Amino acid sequence: MKKILLLVSLLVVISCKEAEQVVSSEKKTETTPFTMVFASCNDQDREQPLWQPIINTEPDLFIWGGDNVYADTDDMGKMASDYSKIWANKEYQTIAENTDIIATWDDHDYGKNDAGKEWHKKEEAQQVFLDFLKLPKDDPRRKREGVYHSQTFTTDNGSVKVILLDTRYFRGPLKENPNPENEYERYIPWQEDEGGSILGEEQWRWFENELEDDTADFTVIVSSIQFLSNQHGFEKWANHPSEVKKMYSVLKGAKANNILILSGDRHHAEVSVTEVAGLDDLLVDFTSSGLTHTWPGTPMDNNPYRVGEGTKQLNFGVLYFDFVNEKVSYQIRGENNVLYEEFVQQY
Repeated sequence: MKKILLLVSLLVVISCKEAEQVVSSEKKTETTPFTMVFASCNDQDREQPLWQPIINTEPDLFIWGGDNVYADTDDMGKMASDYSKIWANKEYQTIAENTDIIATWDDHDYGKNDAGKEWHKKEEAQQVFLDFLKLPKDDPRRKREGVYHSQTFTTDNGSVKVILLDTRYFRGPLKENPNPENEYERYIPWQEDEGGSILGEEQWRWFENELEDDTADFTVIVSSIQFLSNQHGFEKWANHPSEVKKMYSVLKGAKANNILILSGDRHHAEVSVTEVAGLDDLLVDFTSSGLTHTWPGTPMDNNPYRVGEGTKQLNFGVLYFDFVNEKVSYQIRGENNVLYEEFVQQY
């Protein structure tokens, strides 16, 4: 009950109807020294209206959450050309000059829609992805299967560890819906112990080891696909029930502090929250998806974990980490730095 009351007291929802009148007034203070921006679903050939609002937040870190380009190709020359269009954007160059940038990928920058471990160009696509991040040729990620990675960012007041998962390279097949009633019912969950893995054995071992680290004040897990939202018919962790079960087990056994999840893929933004037995705090899955395109005429997914309304407007996510008070402000923002929703979690 305490957590439920806390949730109610800390949730601030601004309806989409009022959003046009709400402009950011957030400034960095002593209690919010670390600003993280998170975004996904960026079509390199569409208008790019959110880079300047992102610059205006003065982020300490920018995280690509997947579908960083829409390449959808087995031609690595085309894929590299698609990535180069991002670097040709002067506003993105400004972010890169002033902000740390890290990334994972999803299907469209992996090379094929909804593809998993079967994709025959995954090794080549990985190298093009790492070229996009401008990693040196001797970086260890060049010689490892998959793009998973972790990095800790430290300030005078505290630190944030980011764990980037790869939900593509090792993922088993999806189960197609044999009797879909509409185009939104594409996939259905496997039975438990069917369908293979999402992360694969080696990445799971690595991930569990990363969660043994208790030195950071906050631990951010980045998954290109949603973890909590489980009712829609597209890609999600819930399509692999055994992997969901394993994730909860791993989180309960983790030594890492103040764990939260970021996800993309769905062309909308929302905050999903649940109470998990064995975890001290509510588990938050913050979805930000749609830097360049969303589908505002379509309904939001049925999501029993959603707090607030979410939005299908173009969006990016902003997280303000307050190390002194162990608090995180999750903000959904859009064009002109409009604030659509805010959720504040006390840890």
